[in-house]
Amino acid sequence: MFAAPNPIRWFYHEFGLASVHATGLDAYLIILARTCRMFAYGTNSLILAIFFSALGVTDKHIGLFMSLTLVGDVFLGTLLSLVADRIGRRRVLLGGSILMITSGVVFAVFENFWILLFGAIVGVISITGGDFGPFRSIEESILSQLTSPSTRSDVLAWHVSTPLIGSSIGSEVSGRILHRLQGKDGWTEVDSYHALFWVYAAMGLVNVAFVLMLTEACELQRSNSSYSQIPQRDDEPAESQTNMNAPEPMRPAPKNPNRLLAAWNWFSTQLAQISSSTRSTMYKLWFLLAVDSLADGMVPYSLTNYYLDITFHPSKSTLGDVTSASYFLGALGATLAGPLAKKIGLVNTMVFTHIPSSAAVLVFPFPPLFWMSAVLLLIRAALNSMDQAPRTALIAAVVKPEERTAVMGITSTVRTLAAMAGPSVTGLLASNEHFWVAFVAAGVCRLAYDFGLYGLFINIKLNQREAPRMEQVSRERIGQEDFDEEMELESIFDSDVSSIDESEIGSAVVPSSRLKPPSGIDHQRARSRSPHRTTDI
Repeated sequence: MFAAPNPIRWFYHEFGLASVHATGLDAYLIILARTCRMFAYGTNSLILAIFFSALGVTDKHIGLFMSLTLVGDVFLGTLLSLVADRIGRRRVLLGGSILMITSGVVFAVFENFWILLFGAIVGVISITGGDFGPFRSIEESILSQLTSPSTRSDVLAWHVSTPLIGSSIGSEVSGRILHRLQGKDGWTEVDSYHALFWVYAAMGLVNVAFVLMLTEACELQRSNSSYSQIPQRDDEPAESQTNMNAPEPMRPAPKNPNRLLAAWNWFSTQLAQISSSTRSTMYKLWFLLAVDSLADGMVPYSLTNYYLDITFHPSKSTLGDVTSASYFLGALGATLAGPLAKKIGLVNTMVFTHIPSSAAVLVFPFPPLFWMSAVLLLIRAALNSMDQAPRTALIAAVVKPEERTAVMGITSTVRTLAAMAGPSVTGLLASNEHFWVAFVAAGVCRLAYDFGLYGLFINIKLNQREAPRMEQVSRERIGQEDFDEEMELESIFDSDVSSIDESEIGSAVVPSSRLKPPSGIDHQRARSRSPHRTTDI
């Protein structure tokens, strides 16, 4: 059989393609669905703030729009991630895809600020170029379930890098479409922007198709084990599983409940279902992620492109080229994150790749020429995504498998809550001719996140929650083989006994019709000589 060349085989294994293939078809579908979604988000990151500026919306209202849109993402993402395991992950992903289509159609048809705001809040629209909606946390939980600790970082890295290629293509294509449409007679600048939102809605339809092809393996795999409680006294009956499953008596609903209080109690109940050990770890990480997300919210790609547009006035095709190149470099960096994490660890990868990106944000507004600012943007984008897959792998490694969907959903909520204040702050600064201050403040916050992450998590122990489960899987895998070997050994010893003549045994030896197989060290030596014993176990 023809063997693949060594460089190809090395790339296949070193960069995690083997891990994606081993995970199965669902991993490919999830990655492709997010790639199409990020293609649509790539068009948004190029035109969203410029679109509102063309409609005559002030900088202050542009920042308000982005902040309120993130508020909608908070409620939508939190609600759907907390109930996803109960009502079905695929159903939630399907509902999110339909909301994405709805938002695309609204932006393609209407120009009223408040209608657009309503469509962004109740639907799914990306104001940062990132995946802040209900999709990402659920997809990451699914991939964490489908993978093992050894393959998880590779698969999650491809879940980041491949969609960034989609964003790169989306930005490049949208820049070319805008350049062509705005050069045609009868097409205004606003009309060309509307056309791109039809592309956004079409990508939502493609996302629906991929979600419908996902299998049952994507749903939460609940344990089927049953048990009975051991009585503490002789006269105390055992509590059977049947009694444990008996329905609890209905409690009367309170009269005139406070809806806000009820919502808070519901959220507190969901949070209480996460173990205290997990919460103690995640509280520290959530605080750091909030600081980082505040910085990202102040200078998202849409506002960064807006800053370049009003400062240097490049053509839309040139701006699209720069944005596309930034996403492409981000995809390349995310691809390298998996192999790098294997070499130096998850936390080191997150910190030492993010620090140069943060420094690029800090000095971004100071260059006097467009190409200098563009280079800093490319540096920021190339390294900015290298912490995403390791961060998800880190969360998956420190929480219980049954807690992942809720924890990742809350993580997404915390990040979105922190980010939603950023655009409003930047809008106020831009309206007062201090747009550049937003980049300096964002760079400082990002560096604080980097150093805090290193100080608090460099010595954390990983995959402690999965050791018993992986050990059980390993025992199940080799159990049948060990049983066959035991039977083979007993057969060998039985045949040895039958070949021994009774006259050779002597009267000093107690006669036996069956020679017992050896135990202890002799047993291990005998097993090592078995022709079916391999060294892989």
